[in-house]
Amino acid sequence: MKKEKSTAEPHGKEKDIFNLNISVDCTIFGFHSGSLKVLLCKPSAGEKWMLPGGLITRDEIPDETARRILKAKTGLSDTYLKQFSFFGRKDKKKGEKENPEILSEISLAYFALIKSGDAQLVEDNDSEHIEWFEINNISDLHPEHKIIFETALSSLRKQIGFIPIGYELLPEKFTMPELRSIYEAILGRELDRRNFQRKMLSIGFIKALNETRKVGAHKSPNLYSFDKKKYEEAERLGIQLMSNNL
Repeated sequence: MKKEKSTAEPHGKEKDIFNLNISVDCTIFGFHSGSLKVLLCKPSAGEKWMLPGGLITRDEIPDETARRILKAKTGLSDTYLKQFSFFGRKDKKKGEKENPEILSEISLAYFALIKSGDAQLVEDNDSEHIEWFEINNISDLHPEHKIIFETALSSLRKQIGFIPIGYELLPEKFTMPELRSIYEAILGRELDRRNFQRKMLSIGFIKALNETRKVGAHKSPNLYSFDKKKYEEAERLGIQLMSNNL
């Protein structure tokens, strides 16, 4: 995942281009190096890590802004994206000057599920840093963005039976331990290996392949794939993919 330089925002006078009181913040989840991770940005050295975000332009709807931000940071746009909440801030930060252009401060919060292997991370400038962090190992995250991230994870957890999480995060061929590790990270607990596999195969959206992956001298786990047609039809109809109780 090569990093490049770009800009997420169009050029021009801010007050003429953007709705200065409304922004979008994206919690971007990806399965990377065997664990569930979230993409964070740091504008410059010494600052806290933040979620990718930006202002809504006057000719955009929020979904378009979220996809613009997603593409600007990862190079991807055709991925699972959902607005899950919005946040407001009543009090300005200490030392922050009053801005007459801003009537209120509202953040529309989205989460995205991407195949991290397809992502090409893009930094806005030479001083910005962008990195994947394990969801259980995040430090120095901006307090307001920490709330957004925790709410995104909670929303994902509550809707775990309806969202095609593994389908959106994993490559075409995957192992059952990889799929299980995603659900364990989201739920925050270990899952019984045999029971999890039985439940996953019983829902009818996962196919066992006549293939294995060599991962060690004595380990060759079976490979699986998702039935794309069934998944997309279930999503279109809003059908629950599996029980929330794993």
